[in-house]
Amino acid sequence: MSAHASHGDHHGTQGHDDHGHGGGHGHHNAEYPFLAHHFETPAQQFDSAKLGMWLFLVTEVLFFGALFVGYAVLRSRFPDVFKYASAYLDTTMGAINTGVLILSSLTMAMGVYCAQTGRKTALIVCLWLTMAGAAGFMVIKYFEYTHKFHVHLVWGEGFYKPVTDDGGLQRAELSSTAVVPLTPAQTTMSSGAVSAQQAATPSFVQLPAGELTAIAPPAQGPAGMAPEVIDAKAAEHAADPSTHGHEALHLQDASMPPNTHLFFAIYYAMTGLHGIHVLIGMGVIGWLIVRASRGDFGPKYYTPVDLVGLYWHIVDLVWIFLFPLFYLID
Repeated sequence: MSAHASHGDHHGTQGHDDHGHGGGHGHHNAEYPFLAHHFETPAQQFDSAKLGMWLFLVTEVLFFGALFVGYAVLRSRFPDVFKYASAYLDTTMGAINTGVLILSSLTMAMGVYCAQTGRKTALIVCLWLTMAGAAGFMVIKYFEYTHKFHVHLVWGEGFYKPVTDDGGLQRAELSSTAVVPLTPAQTTMSSGAVSAQQAATPSFVQLPAGELTAIAPPAQGPAGMAPEVIDAKAAEHAADPSTHGHEALHLQDASMPPNTHLFFAIYYAMTGLHGIHVLIGMGVIGWLIVRASRGDFGPKYYTPVDLVGLYWHIVDLVWIFLFPLFYLID
């Protein structure tokens, strides 16, 4: 139902008393209690509100657009990083979240229709279903994030910090020493001739804390950064390098390209910002539920439901782009 179809019929019936604009907020008759004092008709108020929402959504598109440009630049400069690191994302969780958001967008659209047609109970049900979809999305994203944090699949320096294995072996005492990998050439220079097998495995040197950071520069640190003592899983991985997607083994994977942390930097920036927008959407949907329970919405006034619906569709649309860019394209 268009704006003019729902509100335009009231142009000739809208009544204002003689104290309309001079009295501030007390100029409406009982038929249109929602009409603000600076609008002449409900249709004018609806059109103005919707134009304002579209302008706001344009700024949101520009905001995310800058991040999409950043993604494109990084992907063009480091295609091997994106191909490699995308294997660490859980495609199943991403697909489930995509389905959840699509269904929540459907229930939101149904909620707008119910508000337009005066179906209060159905509107409340649709809003709660949309809220459940948003909550489900955030719960899945929580588990996805916490797992990656646990295995150091994060942005920046944390990506290169050694981890503690299940057997309790501390792979690096970061509090007292710094672990710096030496390349085969550096190993040869420092200790003379070495065997071919030794040259293929980076050596490590421990220096007092404070002299060097706990990570090597990204341009040379990631590939082959392995502890002196590796557990059985790492040994199995070394025998079969194709298992590079195994959790907690990215630091032992000789095939990991330099600057892999950049993938996770843009991943968390874009999906995290999207998650914040989902949380905001949950807040405004909760506000709609409270107002719908009071009976504020109906055929004469459903502007807030319609505007929140527009916002929610944009949030869903952004994820529709994020899912294939991070989870599917390699």
